[in-house]
Amino acid sequence: MAVTINTLRERKQNNETFSVLTAYDATFAQRVSEAGVDVILIGDSLGMVLQGHDSTLPVSMNDMCYHTRAVANGNKGALIMADMPFMSYGSTDAALKNAAKLMRAGAQMVKLEGTDWMEDTIKALSDRGVPVCAHLGLTPQFVNKFGGYKVQGRGDAQAEAMVKHARLLEAAGADMILLECVPSELGKRITEAVSAPVIGIGAGPDTDGQVLVLHDMLGVTPGRRPRFVKNFMEEAGSVQGALEAYVAAVRERRFPSEEHTFKA
Repeated sequence: MAVTINTLRERKQNNETFSVLTAYDATFAQRVSEAGVDVILIGDSLGMVLQGHDSTLPVSMNDMCYHTRAVANGNKGALIMADMPFMSYGSTDAALKNAAKLMRAGAQMVKLEGTDWMEDTIKALSDRGVPVCAHLGLTPQFVNKFGGYKVQGRGDAQAEAMVKHARLLEAAGADMILLECVPSELGKRITEAVSAPVIGIGAGPDTDGQVLVLHDMLGVTPGRRPRFVKNFMEEAGSVQGALEAYVAAVRERRFPSEEHTFKA
């Protein structure tokens, strides 16, 4: 049975976790969905792991539509979520136009990075039938503004603001929230503060779902491994085994463990 946003809402209500992985082509989309992953994210992370850039900023709408079509062709029942790339939603009109392109390419939900300034855009998208995931915390498209890839939400003021933004964007129509690189305590607090499913990456063990970049969890990304990543290939022995091990670890709340999390 295909996963829908209602499936994920029911998981949250039943205190059941769900798994999310990136994929960028038909072959891995099939492998990932057949392993039981609930949501496939076509991330603008493709700019780094596929194209070799040092950030996600060079990724274009054409890139995202191409890879979304490829994933849709291989998917076997997972919910397909696609990132809207840098400046593709700088205005509400641009967001509507570009979200339509991604949905026509096969996306079933789009993901936007930002805070309260996205309120009107999310409402406009939601009103027109486009499901939205609001990405808070470390938002990679803002890397130049942040001065690097740094944990967000440390300190009372930042934490309070993020809780406020999560509630505001849910009220505007966001169907999911994604938290990246925030203290575990804040991840838990926001998950409890909203009724929408919350996905975490480096946001602690208490979010409703977990997401990793495919290349990271398979141990093939060069360079230093981020704290929140676990290499599931080390013990699995095969790609499919690693994918299934990830799904099981998330479902059984064995991942993430304390070593993969951040403190306030």
